[in-house]
Amino acid sequence: MRITKVYTRGGDKGETSLADGTRVSKNHIRIETYGTVDELNAILGIIRTFLRDSKAPESHVVKLDQMLNIIQNMLFNLGADLATPVSKRWPNMILISPQNISDLEQWIDDLNDSLPPLKEFILPGGGYVGAFFHQARTVCRRAERRCIDLINSDADVGTAGMTYLNRLSDFLFVAGRWTASALDEPEFFWQRDP
Repeated sequence: MRITKVYTRGGDKGETSLADGTRVSKNHIRIETYGTVDELNAILGIIRTFLRDSKAPESHVVKLDQMLNIIQNMLFNLGADLATPVSKRWPNMILISPQNISDLEQWIDDLNDSLPPLKEFILPGGGYVGAFFHQARTVCRRAERRCIDLINSDADVGTAGMTYLNRLSDFLFVAGRWTASALDEPEFFWQRDP
């Protein structure tokens, strides 16, 4: 694909096109859903930038950056899927697969194995990278909720993305903890009665 012109003026009246050319309002639930996935992807880009500039061990940065690179690409694929009614998918379209979900589960287990068990809820914060991971986690949960809304309102949409986003939010939580540990940043715990 080659993009030579960024603006088209096609959305000047509040509508945009789905991948199959169907015109819909820019606030259509389908647009809201893949727009939220795009927002999540942007936050992951911020995390990768701060992670590379952090004092985390190089092996940590490389390991996590490789995972985040794969996730960002999968989120782009998910966005394309969400922009395409199932009946209009093209041959060999890259879709979220059970393997992609299994990869996230394996990464979660791998990162979580080196962390102390949680005894209380964690408050977002502690350091830049950890805080951005918490922000990404909450946006991921919103993307998941939008995906559920879309599925409930439009039968012509796949469901694998919802499962992927559910698992991804768990990954982002654990990756944030793992990074905080590598950077020796504090984790703030919820106090029932501060």
